[in-house]
Amino acid sequence: MSLGITFATAGRVLRQLRHDRRTVALLIVVPALLLALLYFMYDGAGGTFDRIALVMLGVFPFVIMFLVTSIAMLRERTTGTLERLLTTPLGKIDLLFGYGLAFGLAAAVQGTVATGAAYWLLGLQTSGNAGLVVLIAVVNAVLGVALGLFCSAFARTEFQAVQFLPVVVVPQLLLCGLFVPREQMAGWLEGISNALPLTYAVEALVQVGRSAEATTTMWRDLAIVAGAAVVALVLAAATLRRRTP
Repeated sequence: MSLGITFATAGRVLRQLRHDRRTVALLIVVPALLLALLYFMYDGAGGTFDRIALVMLGVFPFVIMFLVTSIAMLRERTTGTLERLLTTPLGKIDLLFGYGLAFGLAAAVQGTVATGAAYWLLGLQTSGNAGLVVLIAVVNAVLGVALGLFCSAFARTEFQAVQFLPVVVVPQLLLCGLFVPREQMAGWLEGISNALPLTYAVEALVQVGRSAEATTTMWRDLAIVAGAAVVALVLAAATLRRRTP
């Protein structure tokens, strides 16, 4: 792995992203609008908005980044761009970590905008610091990027890439404890939940909502999510194909 090549790849991805206004709107504007929708849905429902919106600040980046990166990498393969790039000194690890870095920076902007809107426009209240929420959102977004890159290797069309959303993302949403506390689930469902990285991202956000200071549990959960992202990127490099037949 070459840091110079990785940074160059990240720069290329960011330049492409800058010229794609629809994707920029999806990354930056849509999460804030969805949070506003939640605000009006739970208006007058006590602390329900605070609980749901805090978790969604981590969930939205995960889902959106998974969708965007899986399709973006598929386009690189189907257009032959990836095949041409890999004839240069660029390696698969350089490419995928470059993608992770580029979309991680985009996620930092996304998380800052969404968190700012939630706290200062929609009145979100938590015991913990907003900066910790942004940090968790960014790490969760990178996890979405890594899983999106990994799943894109098994798709031949954009429609097939989108089909991985209900397979990879939706089960994590259902089992992360957002709808039903994990300890109230059947034992085998709780076991599956314990193996899913989104579970730990949600738990880290819940810790921020409850405690004024960063807890040991929060840092442990954040490390698990970051480790899962690195593993997914390595697996993506191992399964990446130069071109879709």
